[in-house]
Amino acid sequence: MSTGVPLASGKSEIFEIVLQFMPDWVQIPVLVLVILLVVGSWVYNLKRKIDRRRAVRRAQALGAVQAAPQHGQGRGADYLGPYAPQQQAQPQSAQPSGADFLGAYAPQQQARPQPAQPSGADFLGAYAPQQPQGNSPA
Repeated sequence: MSTGVPLASGKSEIFEIVLQFMPDWVQIPVLVLVILLVVGSWVYNLKRKIDRRRAVRRAQALGAVQAAPQHGQGRGADYLGPYAPQQQAQPQSAQPSGADFLGAYAPQQQARPQPAQPSGADFLGAYAPQQPQGNSPA
């Protein structure tokens, strides 16, 4: 008796069609496995939720006895604890460092004599236009 109105979702209809193509002796074990997966996921999620609640209660009980660490201290992905690098007492200005500091690899400064004659892209030398001498039309 079909009313023409789908009562199930598309996923369940696909699952039903796949089951119809299987032999009878395979349908029952497949259904049992699917039911076990669903129930197992429920149990797993419930167990995680209970463990989370227990951890929160345990942390509250410890907080009442022992002072909780300040915000950002003592926990989290950035907390290194005893593995944190040791702080050095040298002032930062004593030795330059960073991406722009080349140290021994810096190019050597050589004293070059200044050319006696100007040069460069704007220097035309003998090819510069001659300035007219004498009468200027003014």
